[in-house]
Amino acid sequence: MEKYVIRVAFFKGNKKSVMHRFIRWYTGSPYSHAELVLIDGTTWVSISPFYSSKLEAQVHPIINKEEWDFIDLNLSWRTPVRQYQLSQLNKFIDMTLGSKYDWAGMILSHLSPYVIKHKKKWYCSEWIAHALVYSRVVMWDDMNLHHTPDLSPGKLHAILSKTAENDVYK
Repeated sequence: MEKYVIRVAFFKGNKKSVMHRFIRWYTGSPYSHAELVLIDGTTWVSISPFYSSKLEAQVHPIINKEEWDFIDLNLSWRTPVRQYQLSQLNKFIDMTLGSKYDWAGMILSHLSPYVIKHKKKWYCSEWIAHALVYSRVVMWDDMNLHHTPDLSPGKLHAILSKTAENDVYK
């Protein structure tokens, strides 16, 4: 049986960058950024504070794989369910494309026990978590978003690692 996966990429490279070092230190994580790799394996979607500071989809055919860790999340083996997951994911991407980076939400959510968010702004790991839940690739109760106001790339990696271990579509 052919498997269909959505991959989440976690950036651990470029340790000389001040911004990457700051985010790793601030979040206590080995990761400073995360991106969603679509089913084609070459289209990466994310919002980055480092480049344009807005949500974009880009084709990355060649990357330095030593700078990234990956978690694969299986889509349903049932065609109608898988098509629904992909259509919902594409819908979420279209709805949020061009959104700006949520610096205030990211910083204030790490300083308080509350989720602080601008409704049209995101940070990378927060956007990925919501995209995965919206598309039913990961279920709401598995993601536990209401208990993670400070959803850093490292925390997202920990949550998705557990989710991938218990994947019902394996």
